[in-house]
Amino acid sequence: MARIACLGMGAMGSRMAARLLAAGHEVAVWNRTARAAQLLAASGGRPAASPAEAARDADIVLSMVRDDDASRIVWTGDDGAQAAMRADAIAVECSTLSLGWVRELSEKMSEVARQFLDAPVAGSRPQAESGELIFLVGGCSEAFAAGALIFDCLGKTAHHVGGNGAGTAAKLAVNSMLAVQAVWIGETVAMLERAGLNAGDIMAAALKTPVFGPAAQGLAASIITRDFEPRFPVELARKDVGYALAAGAEMPIAEAAFASLSRAVEAGLGGQQLTAVAKIFNAVPER
Repeated sequence: MARIACLGMGAMGSRMAARLLAAGHEVAVWNRTARAAQLLAASGGRPAASPAEAARDADIVLSMVRDDDASRIVWTGDDGAQAAMRADAIAVECSTLSLGWVRELSEKMSEVARQFLDAPVAGSRPQAESGELIFLVGGCSEAFAAGALIFDCLGKTAHHVGGNGAGTAAKLAVNSMLAVQAVWIGETVAMLERAGLNAGDIMAAALKTPVFGPAAQGLAASIITRDFEPRFPVELARKDVGYALAAGAEMPIAEAAFASLSRAVEAGLGGQQLTAVAKIFNAVPER
């Protein structure tokens, strides 16, 4: 069993920490608001007062936070984890962040000779609970092999996609494509409704064609059934598409999706499931 520090006890981080505890690992937990970390104490987690305190004796330091700003605080802020890590510890950043910040963080880790993996995950709360996350990992082969300890516990597979930054780039690509599909399906349902057709019946047939893969099928079903319980909220999808655009490539379709997601956030839909973007097109059929 290993000593693991889990930084960030949000919807994903708390579930990941709980699985590590259930597997018998010694887990120190930190969160910006202490109450969230305290909730894990009942399962054997050791609440820490700072990222540095959590990381001090850990074999692996895992972060799962909201955005670049939160990641900076966790790793390199006052009482950040980087300065407190043991020389042989591995830093694993599982958050979905910008490519620019992950490359900068990788350089900072290299400067102090710490092993670092950027390992964002595909999957949401149910997959975090069941240990079926898919890890997209960037970093050296040695660190990836050592990280198998947590990948095997938390995920069904881990893909080593290249050096540092490659995992982040892969995750931004995945989330951008997911967001584009959500916007596309939302506006398509709106088109059907404006034509006076039964969008539910037509989409039920369309979902059986090769055009709709599993992800698109789930997005369409969410819109048709009005299931907007947040698993991947609009505001986080918007953040991730924004990070993809910040990488500097020409992405006109992603830019259009970002604009639609921004409209949804401005309409007060940011906390709802990604598919709630359909509401800006009046594409939410009545049951």
